[in-house]
Amino acid sequence: MKEFIKQSALVLGGALLSFNVLAQIEPKGFTINGKVKNGSKGEKVILSQSTAAGSSVKLDSAQIGADGSFTLKGIEKDRGSFFTVNIADRQKFPLLVEGGETFQVAADGTPRDEKGNGGKVSVTGSKNMEYYAKVDQLMQAFSAKVTTWNEQYAAAEEKKDSKKIAEIQQAYQAAEKERVTALRQLIPEMGTSLIALFSANNFLTPENDLDILKKLADDYSKVDPVPTLAKGFIGSVKRMAGLAVGEMAPDFTLNSPDGKPVALSSLRGKYVLIDFWASWCGPCRMENPNVVRMYGKFKDKGFDIYGVSLDDNEKAWKTAIERDKLSWLHGSELKKWNSGVAQTYGVNAIPATFLLDKEGKIIAKNLRGAALETKLTELLGAQ
Repeated sequence: MKEFIKQSALVLGGALLSFNVLAQIEPKGFTINGKVKNGSKGEKVILSQSTAAGSSVKLDSAQIGADGSFTLKGIEKDRGSFFTVNIADRQKFPLLVEGGETFQVAADGTPRDEKGNGGKVSVTGSKNMEYYAKVDQLMQAFSAKVTTWNEQYAAAEEKKDSKKIAEIQQAYQAAEKERVTALRQLIPEMGTSLIALFSANNFLTPENDLDILKKLADDYSKVDPVPTLAKGFIGSVKRMAGLAVGEMAPDFTLNSPDGKPVALSSLRGKYVLIDFWASWCGPCRMENPNVVRMYGKFKDKGFDIYGVSLDDNEKAWKTAIERDKLSWLHGSELKKWNSGVAQTYGVNAIPATFLLDKEGKIIAKNLRGAALETKLTELLGAQ
């Protein structure tokens, strides 16, 4: 999956809030029985878990037997965590564990390439992995299309083929809508499961799916004990609900490309578009020509833009600003998805936008292209 969609499930635990513990979470063991099609006797299989700090902790290891089999064991302490199984450094796959499961794994022992070939694995023994397979299938189909669109976009940009660029944008938006619709239909079936948190956190957005997110958070708040990752999710949904249309946009200050601090509140008195983007985000770069046009059309009528980049490479960020002719204010923490501003605004995918009125209240979210132009024309008049 391309990086303009947040991929890491571990972000669910990134902002845990303080909660009164209603009951102690009881640690539960789990077992993984596997068979590797293309494995050799003696090769290692490792079970590990990522920490909040980004490091990886090895929990268990085993050698592949002559018949390709292996067994791993672990303990789940939080009633819902993400683990990784590494087969001989060739094939890695996630394991969603709530504790008490006996997983049956059938893996081909090969890596998956960018086109989705290889790396086939089947994991049974839990509802979480059953639904993860369905979600992964949706993501792989979408990813294959995105790879093609990125290549086509680069070629169209080189030729300055605006018609082709528009076609790519429309195709992306249609496929994204289809993908999210399918996920929305799956989530109610998942109940209060780890895969429900994973799917909601990574693929739904508060501006389009707040009711679904609130329902899931409410369901999880009634679970006793509340799983550790669910506590963070509940807190995130509360923050998202606070960023509804009509609410004041939280103020923030970021360093500009030349290192000077720029506060959002410094733009009060104007209609402001907060534009979350990144140099590596294909759809963001596709949308930039539209944003440039809107800025040129309305900047003298009381409209401004604050670009918040989720880059972590300063040179790439500055180069993209120059290349795309983004002549408005910019700021970045250069922390990619660890951006505190992105987390405050509940941004899980980019591009993402928030349109503010002159007092700093949110009046619309995720307006792009024609929708953004229509709204600005309504507010500021035609040029």
